[in-house]
Amino acid sequence: MPANVESMFYVREAPWHGLGNRVEHALSSDEALKAAELDWTVIQKPILTEDMAVIPGYKANIRASDQRVLGVVTDRYKIVQNHEAFAFADELLGEGVRFETAGSLQNGKKVWLLAKLPANYIITGDRICPYMVFSNTHDGSSSVKVAMSPIRVVCQNTLNLALNSAKRIWTTVHTGNIQSKLEEAKKTLLYAELYMDKLGAEAERLQRIKIPDHKVLEFIELLLPMPDQATNVQQKNVQHLREDFQARYFDAPDLQTVGKNGYRFINAVSDFATHAKPLRETATYKENLFLRTMEGNPLIDKAYELITAVA
Repeated sequence: MPANVESMFYVREAPWHGLGNRVEHALSSDEALKAAELDWTVIQKPILTEDMAVIPGYKANIRASDQRVLGVVTDRYKIVQNHEAFAFADELLGEGVRFETAGSLQNGKKVWLLAKLPANYIITGDRICPYMVFSNTHDGSSSVKVAMSPIRVVCQNTLNLALNSAKRIWTTVHTGNIQSKLEEAKKTLLYAELYMDKLGAEAERLQRIKIPDHKVLEFIELLLPMPDQATNVQQKNVQHLREDFQARYFDAPDLQTVGKNGYRFINAVSDFATHAKPLRETATYKENLFLRTMEGNPLIDKAYELITAVA
């Protein structure tokens, strides 16, 4: 993994090309803050012109430990320190919460933490573990975000379905009273159980939607379209991806007893979106893959739309 990952820790198995500090068990917030090398603070300083005049309305967010400039923000921007993010998760999830990974990207501009929620769910015979992801930026490029990310344990696929009936993500900008907004986030995340209940009901509905094999192939072509006037290389590449996709639907051992239905297709799409190697692995590929754990994956969303449209 390139240097986009500045620092991080992980539990047992390395998630991103072996980078980070390996630990044997999930950590408490204080331990995680240190293991991920996030025990630093952000300060704000005025921005000056060459002749030392203050530029009104803007400040620089600077990491206090090494004076690295993380970003330029308006003077309305409120800092959420790294330790506050962990303290928020502690309060949200209760005493004794354990963090499975945390770290910073892009030289400290982005930070994240991931903690396992205490409950497990059985959905259509699968054990699903809900995780909470908290991300923050110190460069003003994004809001504070908190999201649930249900993970199918047997294959580590995400089931981040965008349900109209239940909220999965909460965000807020770095302005106004941040503490009151974080308090509101706690109320929002109390609906985690509602989301999991709705997800369970939707998974059962998807399982009842039977999909013939020819329709599966049609869906795969819609999800991985052939470019107009594709070159021989492009045709080969798309065909390779389609064959990989097909194998994840028809041959995956963990799906053999699921039946040929919408739930199986969603899981195959999730497996492809989560684990398939891209044809060209860009410098930010793994970072973007992690961020889609929070935001949701467009490929999974499109597949969900295709299936529900034929129901």
